[in-house]
Amino acid sequence: MRILHTSDWHLGRSFHREGLLGHQGAFIDHLLAVVESEQVDLVVVSGDVYDRALPHVDAVALADESFARLAHSRASVVVSSGNHDSAQRLGFGSRLMDAAGVFVRTSAAGIGTPVVLGDEHGEVAVHALPYLDPSALLEPWELTHRSHEAALAEAMARVRADLAGRGPRTRSVVLAHAFVAGAEPSESERDISVGGVSRVATSLFDGIDYTALGHLHGPHVLGDALRYSGSPLAYSFSEADQVKGSWLVELGPDGLASAEWIDAPVPRRLARLTGSLEELLHDPRHTVHEDDWVQATLTDAPRPLRAMEQLRRRFPGALVLQFPSPIADPYTPVARRAGRSDHDIALDFINDLRGAPATETESTLLREAVDACCHDPDQDVLVGEAG
Repeated sequence: MRILHTSDWHLGRSFHREGLLGHQGAFIDHLLAVVESEQVDLVVVSGDVYDRALPHVDAVALADESFARLAHSRASVVVSSGNHDSAQRLGFGSRLMDAAGVFVRTSAAGIGTPVVLGDEHGEVAVHALPYLDPSALLEPWELTHRSHEAALAEAMARVRADLAGRGPRTRSVVLAHAFVAGAEPSESERDISVGGVSRVATSLFDGIDYTALGHLHGPHVLGDALRYSGSPLAYSFSEADQVKGSWLVELGPDGLASAEWIDAPVPRRLARLTGSLEELLHDPRHTVHEDDWVQATLTDAPRPLRAMEQLRRRFPGALVLQFPSPIADPYTPVARRAGRSDHDIALDFINDLRGAPATETESTLLREAVDACCHDPDQDVLVGEAG
């Protein structure tokens, strides 16, 4: 059986306010092409189909189109819900979709009941574990403590109880949306820690022929049979160096036979550039990044005016402009000396932050802002009455 492992589509997500639906649609095109060219029998999606519990209608339309196209392909499809998904909304109509070969599993109540498929070597039991919220399962499952480790351990106990009742030649596939020890997160995943702990042990999945992990956005190999596919697109600049794609896994008669990485298309690359504004605008080494999405860190002191406007003349895809953190602690209280107004202190702040004094126009705007914030006649009356 040939399995294509993907996860974390996050349909409807934007990238620094840039819409990604077109890029996500291009990935679905790629996915369908791989299914045909590689003779894939099963596509697994390990959670986070959507980016939010209430997805935008355009994201729902893309998901509907994607699943319909997969249903008409040569492959069966097994999907689990992630921490970004609404289990109830993603799972709506799942019993009807089963008939089309698209198996959507979002309920903890169904854990232990697999999707059973087959090939010339016999049965393959696919256990799709949705994202498990330890707080919600603490009482129903009578967990010994509230943690991801406890919830997943109970889920895997139910999986193993099912597998124990099947024939010895039944091969096993598990989908799990979790943070497994040994992998490194990026900036774009939502924190799922409970009590400051989010990781679970790799040993929970021992003995499974293949575990298709989701949640982390970078690909990771935690063992031959234990892998993250990562997200198909980069969702933060921290993912600029990650390779995006899917795992093409082959199960033989005795379990995992091979796993091959399939690169996903890159609609627009990411670049993180550092240097002075002059360097970024004129250095020929940056020519290759002129069509990329760019995060620029400027080292100029003082900070140049209208820097983003100037950057976008060369890099139309410049999305983030930042400066190195100042050496001084920005949270250190500023001593207020007698006779210095709030306006004076605001001017000092601008000078310290930028390395140059505020312009006359900026000074006027600051004065108006300070006056608007500091003069509250009603508050004065209340204070006087209280005194």
